[in-house]
Amino acid sequence: MEIKEQLHQSIQEINTAFKTIVTINELNDLKAKYLGKKGVFSQWMLEMKNLPVEEKPQFGQAINIAKAEIMSLFEDFYSQIEQREINEQLAKEVVDISLPGRKFPVGAKHLVSQVIEEVEDLFIGMGYTIKEGPEIEQDLYNFEMLNLPKSHPARDMQDSFYITEELLLRTHTSPVQIRTLLENGGNKPIKIICPGKVYRRDDDDQTHSHQFTQIEALVVDHESTLADLKGTLLLLAKKMFGEDRQIRLRPSYFPFTEPSVEVDISCYKCNGKGCSMCKGSGWIEILGGGMVNNAILEATGYDSKHYQGFAFGVGVERLAILRYGIDDIRAFYINDLRFNQQFK
Repeated sequence: MEIKEQLHQSIQEINTAFKTIVTINELNDLKAKYLGKKGVFSQWMLEMKNLPVEEKPQFGQAINIAKAEIMSLFEDFYSQIEQREINEQLAKEVVDISLPGRKFPVGAKHLVSQVIEEVEDLFIGMGYTIKEGPEIEQDLYNFEMLNLPKSHPARDMQDSFYITEELLLRTHTSPVQIRTLLENGGNKPIKIICPGKVYRRDDDDQTHSHQFTQIEALVVDHESTLADLKGTLLLLAKKMFGEDRQIRLRPSYFPFTEPSVEVDISCYKCNGKGCSMCKGSGWIEILGGGMVNNAILEATGYDSKHYQGFAFGVGVERLAILRYGIDDIRAFYINDLRFNQQFK
Protein backbone atom coordinates (compact mmCIF):
# COMPACT_ATOMS: atom_id res chain seq x y z
CA MET A 1 0.00 0.00 0.00
CA GLU A 2 1.35 3.40 -0.93
CA ILE A 3 2.12 5.87 1.82
CA LYS A 4 -0.63 8.28 0.74
CA GLU A 5 -3.22 5.51 0.94
CA GLN A 6 -1.97 4.49 4.39
CA LEU A 7 -2.15 8.05 5.63
CA HIS A 8 -5.64 8.50 4.19
CA GLN A 9 -6.74 5.30 5.86
CA SER A 10 -5.32 6.52 9.23
CA ILE A 11 -7.31 9.75 8.95
CA GLN A 12 -10.49 7.75 8.25
CA GLU A 13 -9.79 5.49 11.23
CA ILE A 14 -9.34 8.53 13.50
CA ASN A 15 -12.60 10.11 12.28
CA THR A 16 -14.41 6.83 12.94
CA ALA A 17 -12.86 6.56 16.42
CA PHE A 18 -13.94 10.12 17.26
CA LYS A 19 -17.58 9.03 17.06
CA THR A 20 -17.13 6.65 19.99
CA ILE A 21 -15.04 8.95 22.20
CA VAL A 22 -16.80 10.53 25.20
CA THR A 23 -14.09 11.87 27.53
CA ILE A 24 -10.87 13.86 27.27
CA ASN A 25 -8.92 10.83 28.58
CA GLU A 26 -10.17 8.67 25.72
CA LEU A 27 -9.19 11.36 23.25
CA ASN A 28 -5.69 11.55 24.78
CA ASP A 29 -5.31 7.78 24.39
CA LEU A 30 -6.23 7.99 20.69
CA LYS A 31 -3.84 10.87 20.17
CA ALA A 32 -1.00 8.88 21.77
CA LYS A 33 -1.78 5.91 19.45
CA TYR A 34 -1.13 7.97 16.34
CA LEU A 35 1.02 10.95 17.42
CA GLY A 36 2.85 9.63 20.49
CA LYS A 37 6.52 8.66 20.68
CA LYS A 38 5.63 5.04 19.86
CA GLY A 39 2.65 5.92 17.69
CA VAL A 40 1.89 5.18 14.05
CA PHE A 41 3.55 8.32 12.70
CA SER A 42 6.72 7.71 14.70
CA GLN A 43 6.94 4.21 13.23
CA TRP A 44 6.56 5.57 9.70
CA MET A 45 9.33 8.08 10.33
CA LEU A 46 11.62 5.21 11.40
CA GLU A 47 10.89 3.41 8.12
CA MET A 48 12.12 6.43 6.15
CA LYS A 49 15.73 5.31 6.58
CA ASN A 50 15.00 2.21 4.53
CA LEU A 51 13.72 4.19 1.53
CA PRO A 52 15.81 5.22 -1.47
CA VAL A 53 17.18 8.74 -1.16
CA GLU A 54 15.03 10.09 -4.02
CA GLU A 55 11.78 8.89 -2.28
CA LYS A 56 12.52 10.32 1.18
CA PRO A 57 11.45 13.98 0.48
CA GLN A 58 8.08 12.92 -0.96
CA PHE A 59 7.57 10.44 1.87
CA GLY A 60 8.43 13.03 4.58
CA GLN A 61 6.22 15.72 3.01
CA ALA A 62 3.22 13.38 2.83
CA ILE A 63 3.62 12.39 6.48
CA ASN A 64 3.92 16.05 7.64
CA ILE A 65 0.79 17.09 5.71
CA ALA A 66 -1.20 14.20 7.13
CA LYS A 67 0.14 14.84 10.65
CA ALA A 68 -0.89 18.52 10.48
CA GLU A 69 -4.39 17.53 9.33
CA ILE A 70 -4.75 15.00 12.13
CA MET A 71 -3.53 17.50 14.79
CA SER A 72 -6.13 19.98 13.55
CA LEU A 73 -8.81 17.29 13.91
CA PHE A 74 -7.71 16.57 17.48
CA GLU A 75 -7.84 20.27 18.43
CA ASP A 76 -11.40 20.53 17.07
CA PHE A 77 -12.51 17.47 19.01
CA TYR A 78 -10.81 18.70 22.19
CA SER A 79 -12.91 21.88 21.99
CA GLN A 80 -16.12 19.91 21.34
CA ILE A 81 -15.57 17.54 24.27
CA GLU A 82 -14.57 20.35 26.67
CA GLN A 83 -17.67 22.33 25.76
CA ARG A 84 -19.86 19.24 26.17
CA GLU A 85 -18.37 18.52 29.60
CA ILE A 86 -18.89 22.14 30.66
CA ASN A 87 -22.53 22.03 29.55
CA GLU A 88 -23.09 18.76 31.41
CA GLN A 89 -21.52 20.20 34.55
CA LEU A 90 -23.64 23.35 34.34
CA ALA A 91 -26.75 21.24 33.91
CA LYS A 92 -25.89 19.32 37.09
CA GLU A 93 -25.05 22.48 39.09
CA VAL A 94 -28.16 24.54 38.43
CA VAL A 95 -28.70 27.04 41.27
CA ASP A 96 -32.19 27.27 42.70
CA ILE A 97 -32.54 31.04 43.12
CA SER A 98 -35.72 30.55 45.14
CA LEU A 99 -33.73 29.07 48.03
CA PRO A 100 -33.03 31.46 50.93
CA GLY A 101 -29.52 32.93 50.94
CA ARG A 102 -26.94 32.25 53.60
CA LYS A 103 -26.45 34.90 56.25
CA PHE A 104 -22.82 35.75 56.91
CA PRO A 105 -21.89 37.44 60.18
CA VAL A 106 -20.64 41.00 59.67
CA GLY A 107 -19.12 43.51 62.03
CA ALA A 108 -20.72 46.68 63.38
CA LYS A 109 -19.43 50.22 63.24
CA HIS A 110 -18.29 51.43 66.66
CA LEU A 111 -20.90 53.50 68.48
CA VAL A 112 -18.50 56.44 68.87
CA SER A 113 -17.95 56.49 65.10
CA GLN A 114 -21.70 56.35 64.52
CA VAL A 115 -22.35 59.36 66.76
CA ILE A 116 -19.48 61.35 65.19
CA GLU A 117 -20.82 60.71 61.70
CA GLU A 118 -24.34 61.66 62.72
CA VAL A 119 -23.17 64.97 64.20
CA GLU A 120 -20.95 65.61 61.16
CA ASP A 121 -23.89 65.05 58.81
CA LEU A 122 -25.96 67.58 60.76
CA PHE A 123 -23.31 70.29 60.68
CA ILE A 124 -22.25 69.68 57.09
CA GLY A 125 -25.89 70.28 56.24
CA MET A 126 -25.60 73.67 57.96
CA GLY A 127 -22.54 74.63 55.92
CA TYR A 128 -19.79 73.65 58.34
CA THR A 129 -16.43 72.19 57.28
CA ILE A 130 -14.73 69.32 59.13
CA LYS A 131 -11.22 70.09 60.37
CA GLU A 132 -8.67 67.81 62.03
CA GLY A 133 -5.30 68.34 63.68
CA PRO A 134 -2.44 66.53 65.45
CA GLU A 135 -3.06 64.69 68.70
CA ILE A 136 0.48 65.53 69.87
CA GLU A 137 0.21 69.27 70.23
CA GLN A 138 2.30 72.28 71.20
CA ASP A 139 1.55 73.95 74.51
CA LEU A 140 1.32 77.20 72.52
CA TYR A 141 -1.79 76.02 70.63
CA ASN A 142 -3.27 73.82 73.36
CA PHE A 143 -3.16 76.44 76.12
CA GLU A 144 -1.39 79.76 75.60
CA MET A 145 -3.23 80.99 72.50
CA LEU A 146 -6.49 79.89 74.12
CA ASN A 147 -5.99 82.53 76.82
CA LEU A 148 -4.39 80.03 79.21
CA PRO A 149 -0.82 81.19 79.96
CA LYS A 150 1.51 78.91 81.89
CA SER A 151 0.56 80.45 85.23
CA HIS A 152 -3.19 80.31 84.63
CA PRO A 153 -5.05 78.38 87.39
CA ALA A 154 -7.53 76.93 84.87
CA ARG A 155 -4.76 74.63 83.65
CA ASP A 156 -5.33 72.60 86.78
CA MET A 157 -8.78 71.70 85.41
CA GLN A 158 -7.11 69.82 82.55
CA ASP A 159 -4.28 67.79 84.07
CA SER A 160 -2.25 66.88 81.00
CA PHE A 161 0.08 64.24 79.54
CA TYR A 162 3.26 66.21 78.78
CA ILE A 163 5.93 64.72 76.52
CA THR A 164 8.34 67.65 76.86
CA GLU A 165 7.86 71.09 78.38
CA GLU A 166 6.35 72.28 75.10
CA LEU A 167 4.71 69.11 73.73
CA LEU A 168 1.74 67.23 75.13
CA LEU A 169 -1.19 65.06 74.19
CA ARG A 170 -3.92 67.57 73.42
CA THR A 171 -6.52 68.02 76.16
CA HIS A 172 -9.23 69.23 73.76
CA THR A 173 -9.65 69.80 70.01
CA SER A 174 -9.52 73.59 70.47
CA PRO A 175 -5.96 73.72 69.02
CA VAL A 176 -7.52 72.84 65.66
CA GLN A 177 -9.58 76.03 65.97
CA ILE A 178 -6.46 78.08 66.72
CA ARG A 179 -4.61 76.61 63.74
CA THR A 180 -7.57 77.39 61.48
CA LEU A 181 -7.79 80.97 62.74
CA LEU A 182 -4.08 81.46 62.04
CA GLU A 183 -4.33 79.86 58.59
CA ASN A 184 -7.10 82.25 57.58
CA GLY A 185 -4.91 85.28 58.23
CA GLY A 186 -7.43 87.25 60.23
CA ASN A 187 -9.66 88.21 57.32
CA LYS A 188 -11.85 85.20 56.45
CA PRO A 189 -15.05 83.92 58.08
CA ILE A 190 -14.82 80.45 59.67
CA LYS A 191 -17.44 77.76 60.17
CA ILE A 192 -15.91 74.45 61.29
CA ILE A 193 -16.34 71.44 63.55
CA CYS A 194 -13.35 69.57 64.94
CA PRO A 195 -13.89 65.91 65.96
CA GLY A 196 -11.08 63.89 67.50
CA LYS A 197 -9.52 62.07 70.43
CA VAL A 198 -8.32 64.03 73.47
CA TYR A 199 -6.33 62.99 76.54
CA ARG A 200 -6.34 64.01 80.20
CA ARG A 201 -4.79 62.51 83.32
CA ASP A 202 -7.70 60.81 85.01
CA ASP A 203 -8.42 57.58 86.87
CA ASP A 204 -10.52 55.33 84.67
CA ASP A 205 -13.79 54.39 86.32
CA GLN A 206 -17.47 54.18 85.46
CA THR A 207 -17.74 57.85 84.51
CA HIS A 208 -14.13 58.90 83.71
CA SER A 209 -11.53 57.98 81.10
CA HIS A 210 -8.01 59.22 80.35
CA GLN A 211 -8.94 59.17 76.63
CA PHE A 212 -12.23 60.26 75.11
CA THR A 213 -13.63 61.93 72.00
CA GLN A 214 -14.71 65.52 71.51
CA ILE A 215 -16.47 67.48 68.83
CA GLU A 216 -15.88 71.22 68.99
CA ALA A 217 -17.38 73.88 66.75
CA LEU A 218 -16.20 77.36 65.83
CA VAL A 219 -17.97 80.13 63.93
CA VAL A 220 -16.29 83.47 63.28
CA ASP A 221 -17.86 86.18 61.11
CA HIS A 222 -19.28 89.70 61.34
CA GLU A 223 -22.73 88.89 62.68
CA SER A 224 -22.84 85.74 64.87
CA THR A 225 -24.48 86.21 68.27
CA LEU A 226 -25.32 84.21 71.37
CA ALA A 227 -28.77 83.67 69.85
CA ASP A 228 -27.13 81.92 66.88
CA LEU A 229 -25.24 79.69 69.30
CA LYS A 230 -28.47 78.83 71.11
CA GLY A 231 -30.28 78.03 67.85
CA THR A 232 -27.42 75.78 66.71
CA LEU A 233 -27.35 73.89 70.00
CA LEU A 234 -31.14 73.48 69.95
CA LEU A 235 -30.88 71.81 66.53
CA LEU A 236 -28.17 69.52 67.89
CA ALA A 237 -30.28 68.59 70.93
CA LYS A 238 -33.33 67.80 68.79
CA LYS A 239 -31.23 65.76 66.37
CA MET A 240 -29.64 63.64 69.08
CA PHE A 241 -32.46 63.38 71.64
CA GLY A 242 -35.74 64.00 69.83
CA GLU A 243 -37.84 66.84 68.49
CA ASP A 244 -39.46 67.53 71.88
CA ARG A 245 -36.19 68.51 73.53
CA GLN A 246 -35.58 72.02 74.79
CA ILE A 247 -32.34 73.61 76.04
CA ARG A 248 -31.37 76.21 78.59
CA LEU A 249 -28.18 78.23 78.97
CA ARG A 250 -26.63 78.89 82.38
CA PRO A 251 -23.80 81.42 82.96
CA SER A 252 -20.40 79.80 83.40
CA TYR A 253 -16.69 80.54 82.93
CA PHE A 254 -14.20 79.34 80.29
CA PRO A 255 -10.99 81.25 79.51
CA PHE A 256 -11.58 80.98 75.76
CA THR A 257 -15.16 82.29 75.66
CA GLU A 258 -16.80 85.44 77.08
CA PRO A 259 -19.63 85.27 77.94
CA SER A 260 -19.58 81.53 78.62
CA VAL A 261 -22.50 79.16 79.18
CA GLU A 262 -23.26 75.65 80.33
CA VAL A 263 -25.94 74.02 78.22
CA ASP A 264 -28.66 71.69 79.56
CA ILE A 265 -31.32 69.72 77.69
CA SER A 266 -34.75 68.86 79.00
CA CYS A 267 -34.74 65.29 80.32
CA TYR A 268 -35.86 62.91 77.58
CA LYS A 269 -36.83 60.23 80.11
CA CYS A 270 -39.32 62.23 82.16
CA ASN A 271 -39.85 65.07 79.66
CA GLY A 272 -38.71 67.64 82.22
CA LYS A 273 -40.89 66.50 85.11
CA GLY A 274 -38.03 65.16 87.26
CA CYS A 275 -36.67 61.61 87.58
CA SER A 276 -33.57 59.66 88.62
CA MET A 277 -31.94 60.36 85.23
CA CYS A 278 -32.04 64.16 85.72
CA LYS A 279 -31.80 63.89 89.53
CA GLY A 280 -35.20 65.47 89.91
CA SER A 281 -34.30 68.73 88.14
CA GLY A 282 -35.85 67.99 84.74
CA TRP A 283 -32.59 69.03 83.01
CA ILE A 284 -29.38 67.24 82.00
CA GLU A 285 -26.07 69.03 81.37
CA ILE A 286 -24.51 68.13 78.01
CA LEU A 287 -21.86 70.70 76.99
CA GLY A 288 -20.24 74.10 77.38
CA GLY A 289 -19.71 77.00 75.01
CA GLY A 290 -19.95 80.76 74.53
CA MET A 291 -18.84 83.71 72.45
CA VAL A 292 -15.20 83.59 71.34
CA ASN A 293 -13.02 85.65 73.67
CA ASN A 294 -11.77 88.85 71.98
CA ALA A 295 -8.26 88.10 73.28
CA ILE A 296 -8.18 84.92 71.16
CA LEU A 297 -9.42 86.74 68.06
CA GLU A 298 -6.74 89.43 68.45
CA ALA A 299 -4.00 86.85 69.12
CA THR A 300 -4.81 85.07 65.85
CA GLY A 301 -4.94 88.22 63.73
CA TYR A 302 -8.66 89.01 63.76
CA ASP A 303 -9.90 92.52 64.53
CA SER A 304 -12.37 92.01 67.37
CA LYS A 305 -14.11 95.27 66.43
CA HIS A 306 -15.23 93.73 63.13
CA TYR A 307 -15.27 89.99 63.86
CA GLN A 308 -17.05 87.96 66.48
CA GLY A 309 -18.16 84.36 66.82
CA PHE A 310 -19.13 81.47 69.02
CA ALA A 311 -17.66 78.10 69.98
CA PHE A 312 -18.73 75.02 71.90
CA GLY A 313 -17.46 71.55 72.70
CA VAL A 314 -19.25 68.29 73.48
CA GLY A 315 -18.05 64.85 74.52
CA VAL A 316 -19.10 62.18 72.01
CA GLU A 317 -19.20 59.45 74.65
CA ARG A 318 -21.43 61.67 76.81
CA LEU A 319 -23.89 62.07 73.95
CA ALA A 320 -23.91 58.30 73.42
CA ILE A 321 -24.25 57.53 77.14
CA LEU A 322 -27.23 59.84 77.52
CA ARG A 323 -28.88 58.78 74.27
CA TYR A 324 -28.57 55.01 74.72
CA GLY A 325 -28.58 54.70 78.52
CA ILE A 326 -25.04 53.30 78.77
CA ASP A 327 -23.98 53.09 82.40
CA ASP A 328 -20.20 52.67 82.05
CA ILE A 329 -17.88 54.72 79.81
CA ARG A 330 -15.39 51.84 79.80
CA ALA A 331 -17.78 49.88 77.58
CA PHE A 332 -16.58 52.02 74.66
CA TYR A 333 -12.97 50.82 74.99
CA ILE A 334 -12.95 47.19 76.16
CA ASN A 335 -13.53 45.88 72.61
CA ASP A 336 -16.42 43.61 73.54
CA LEU A 337 -18.04 42.74 70.20
CA ARG A 338 -21.35 42.12 71.92
CA PHE A 339 -21.48 45.81 72.88
CA ASN A 340 -21.01 46.95 69.29
CA GLN A 341 -23.53 44.46 67.92
CA GLN A 342 -26.26 46.18 69.96
CA PHE A 343 -25.93 49.35 67.88
CA LYS A 344 -25.87 48.05 64.29
